[in-house]
Amino acid sequence: MTFDNSRTIISLRIKLFAATIVLLTYLAMAYVIRLIKFPFLGLSDSAWTIILTGIWVILAFMPMVLNYQFFSYSDEGDCIIIRYFTAGIVGGKKNSFEINKTTFSGYKIKSSFFGIIQSLVLFQKVQGGVATYPPVYISALSKDEKAKVKKSLNLYNTPL
Repeated sequence: MTFDNSRTIISLRIKLFAATIVLLTYLAMAYVIRLIKFPFLGLSDSAWTIILTGIWVILAFMPMVLNYQFFSYSDEGDCIIIRYFTAGIVGGKKNSFEINKTTFSGYKIKSSFFGIIQSLVLFQKVQGGVATYPPVYISALSKDEKAKVKKSLNLYNTPL
């Protein structure tokens, strides 16, 4: 099975791009061209600026606060391969795990911030015991995608 959450990440970036265009258009029309007459819908120019800027800030920083990551999963072949990187305004470095199915020894899903932020921690048998991989945040995955990952990892989960 192979899948990724590229649609979710692309959707987030399109929303941010649209919000940026709306904010810049508003700023140009309200302050540079002076096309919009205030009060507009009962609110002053300052109130509209604060509201639209607030919406933009939420859309821009939500993926960073909630640790949204691009996530690619593949269990085809002899290895489980997970690729991921941060999906916020400032992209992080690209990371990849490749774990042989015979040495895979389990996983744990951790939740924080009232269950909104979820991370996947993988374990692998090594010569001296069990190695723990850094967490991969799966907050941006849908329920179905999380279920697919769990089902797949349970197939290869071997007791310690």
